[in-house]
Amino acid sequence: MTWSLIARDGDDIGLIVASKFFACGAVVPYVGARTAVASQAFCNPIWGTEGRTRLETQSAESVMADLVSRDAGQGIRQAHMIDAQGNFAAHTGGDCTDWAGHLIRDDHSVAGNMLAGPEVIHATSAAFAASTGPFAQRLISAMQAGEAAGGDKRGRQAAGLTIHKGEDHAWLSLRADDHADPLGELDRLWRVAQERYVPFTLGMPTAVAFSGNPTREHIDAAIAQAEAQRVESGQPSSSFAVDT
Repeated sequence: MTWSLIARDGDDIGLIVASKFFACGAVVPYVGARTAVASQAFCNPIWGTEGRTRLETQSAESVMADLVSRDAGQGIRQAHMIDAQGNFAAHTGGDCTDWAGHLIRDDHSVAGNMLAGPEVIHATSAAFAASTGPFAQRLISAMQAGEAAGGDKRGRQAAGLTIHKGEDHAWLSLRADDHADPLGELDRLWRVAQERYVPFTLGMPTAVAFSGNPTREHIDAAIAQAEAQRVESGQPSSSFAVDT
């Protein structure tokens, strides 16, 4: 099942995944402050939990080689990862269901199995490389390009997006676990996030600023600015929530 994209944008680390498999956004991504692992096909969560930690001090190549060597099921595993230095590594087991494969570029990697063909990961990669703008939107648009190229050959069901901004906690974590158009749903959720959630993160504490910014003024101002820009552009709210 599944294809996914891991990318780095400055200090930001992002992982986005889509699949004809329920809640793939819960079982595939393992993201840390500076590292990420996507464990897929017959995913082994230990590759993710152990790998995410070890990648802080060890190279992606060495961590991947060790995980593969220790796992008797490596033939049905697929994974790719980024270490704290920005280096990537990937593994596609020989028994993964066709089409299965991966690619690595300077700032991102893509891997997938049970895909319509290699064009899926190449379209995803090319779209990400050519894109500009907000990191989250670049990740979503790249995966939508891969879906347009065929995506998961079984269809579509779920997707997930996680971005960390140099912290152990996620800056953004979105999921569509059972949806007719999961990547489209992530796109909608990203639009909703910009209305209030993204401004709210301006005050979020960090490891070096334990209290963050615990006053509302700057957050309220950012929310008001986002609202004004949305209204000026003629865009209705993308949220299903109703204000009371």
